[in-house]
Amino acid sequence: MNTYLRIAALTGLLLAAAHSALAQTTHGSLRSEGAERSYILYRPEGLPAGAPLVVFLHGYGGRNDPARYGLNEAADRHGFAVCYPEGAPDERGKRGWNVGYPTQGNMPDDVAFVERLVRHLQRRYGLSRRNVFCTGMSNGGDFCYVVASRRPKLFAALASVAGFMSVGDMRTDRSATPVPLLEIHGTADRTTRWDGDPDNEGGWGAYVAVPLAARYWAAKARCTRMERDTLPIDRPEGLQVVAHRSTDGIDGCEVWLYETIGGKHSWRETGVDTPEAVWSFFAKYLR
Repeated sequence: MNTYLRIAALTGLLLAAAHSALAQTTHGSLRSEGAERSYILYRPEGLPAGAPLVVFLHGYGGRNDPARYGLNEAADRHGFAVCYPEGAPDERGKRGWNVGYPTQGNMPDDVAFVERLVRHLQRRYGLSRRNVFCTGMSNGGDFCYVVASRRPKLFAALASVAGFMSVGDMRTDRSATPVPLLEIHGTADRTTRWDGDPDNEGGWGAYVAVPLAARYWAAKARCTRMERDTLPIDRPEGLQVVAHRSTDGIDGCEVWLYETIGGKHSWRETGVDTPEAVWSFFAKYLR
């Protein structure tokens, strides 16, 4: 390696180290329903007061591991904070979010916890009180639908990846509040089935087909237009994505469904750059 290349490589390493030092990763905890709940908060270098906040919810049996999801890098590019709370254990010791799985009878009220967490982060770290968003994978995606039903004004928009809306939540939902919602879902997902599982054959509880859930939220938003287009294939996995967008809803509310043809149960192999797709949708609702 010549001298110029050595200097360039050393400069790159020094800049990366400086950025790492200036960006802030905080390991915190919050007491909720008598239990101490942990979270990780990432704030990019130079993040201003009042910056947007994205809450990310991991999947069933997962942990709050920021390195797996690419959201910190998206936060660096676009200027928002990301919080990764950790779910509580269920009867089998699997951590997750209480969405009514048969094994979750002993779990806390996670809607109350997430609401408390958002208020805590806003007060303690000076984050936006309006530009707050939530995304999640699998069980975390399921929870996005629970929050939409029970606390529709908590987040400015929601994005579920490989999530479902339960039959119970659809039947008991009484809210008239429209909620901007994005769902990214593979048609070959064998964990959270594209066509739903209304008879609970998979053991997660009964849930509706993914397109039906999207239509439900589009109807609630009174969307009057539907758009459908096929996105260019630009990801290494070569998956085709069909974008179904319900638009022109109340107060600009839109509901998008990205149908990944042949896609499986994944955050990364969705046919799109998932963090960028999620933030692109959220950015429509910045105020």
